Amino acid sequence: MPEFDPDRAEVLLRARRAGICRMMVIGYDLPSSRQAAVLAAEEEDVFACVAVHPHHATEWTPAALEELSQIAAHPKVVGVGETGLDYYRNRSPRSAQETAFRDHLRLARDLRLPVVIHDRDAHADILRILEAESGGLPAVVLHCFSGDRAMADRVWSLGYYTGIAGPVTYPNGRALRELLRDAPRDRVLLETDAPYLPPTPHRGKRNEPAYLPLAAEAVAATWQVSPEMAAALTTANACRAFALPLPGADG
Repeated sequence: MPEFDPDRAEVLLRARRAGICRMMVIGYDLPSSRQAAVLAAEEEDVFACVAVHPHHATEWTPAALEELSQIAAHPKVVGVGETGLDYYRNRSPRSAQETAFRDHLRLARDLRLPVVIHDRDAHADILRILEAESGGLPAVVLHCFSGDRAMADRVWSLGYYTGIAGPVTYPNGRALRELLRDAPRDRVLLETDAPYLPPTPHRGKRNEPAYLPLAAEAVAATWQVSPEMAAALTTANACRAFALPLPGADG
């Protein structure tokens, strides 16, 4: 994203110094998806997900699908996303969002790639479409999970993963922490959503991967385990979801 244009190399260096061993760059339109694939090719510990975000669903055409399928064939592209529905900002008609969402799910299924789902105020329709279209997908990740207990129980029963970001550290994140308390620990991933949703005490600033340990600490406190254990569990989950080797597994 352009927020990182002035200091991208320094951001990556700070992340590595903070102990981050894998980074996922997420595309939100065709240009950013191309850029994500290029950055992943340049950096050994960076991988890419590519998609056209629901905000840009009016740009979704058969030609866009063809171009995205070509980008997704890059060996460092390990997922399709963010795709999904956004009924909060409604920057694209809901019908266009649904068409693009279904097409992304079918593309991911054809390519045998996991999907990363954007869901904002669209829980019922997300579940309806996923339950119809997710068969054959290697993994489904509900990015920055914001659903309630009933939704969480449903997505976990379906074997989906829930992404947990900076809001788990917020004073008003009590409901999210309560939901996590008895979550299946093999279904939880950590993420930043950088440059958005910086954790406490960095709220109001640009988020970046080096802040991820703060989310890990909040999850660890909720689970009553060490931060190292929370990091190990969620790292193993992410590597399983995106078919990546565990850190150190390749020597």
